[in-house]
Amino acid sequence: MSAQLAPNSARLWPMRAADVAEILVLERQVYAMPWSEGNFIDSLAAGYEAFVLRSAPVLRDPRTQLFGYFLAMKGVDEMHLLNLSVAPEQQGRGFARLMLDALCKICREQACPQLWLEVRVGNQRAREVYRRYGFTELGLRRAYYPVAAGPREDAVLMNLAVTP
Repeated sequence: MSAQLAPNSARLWPMRAADVAEILVLERQVYAMPWSEGNFIDSLAAGYEAFVLRSAPVLRDPRTQLFGYFLAMKGVDEMHLLNLSVAPEQQGRGFARLMLDALCKICREQACPQLWLEVRVGNQRAREVYRRYGFTELGLRRAYYPVAAGPREDAVLMNLAVTP
């Protein structure tokens, strides 16, 4: 198990195809229905905003630990957060907020005043993170998410007005 670190000990880096194998390990820890390798590769090929959050390298040990990642797709005057994940052992340490701060900065730089996302109805922890950040729940997307067995799960549609 890794040490729990504060957000100032982490750095965001552009996601690369070489990161995907490591990302998939974390993705499978976080989600019952994880994204596939193809989902990540296709997102990179499409030019989506994609970043990994890693521990800051130490001079004597340049290896870094993956704390999380996010991917977002730019639309017309809006950004859509597709995936934001934090390693289970690092959750609750402010890393989601750090990544959301970075994404909001990207939104401002690209003149995207609206940030949208969907989150599983049953993912109360993520919903609370987004609510605390300032997102508003606007509605449901019925049967949006696949599940391993049984009916598909609804998604809560959330929005954040990104101020300049």
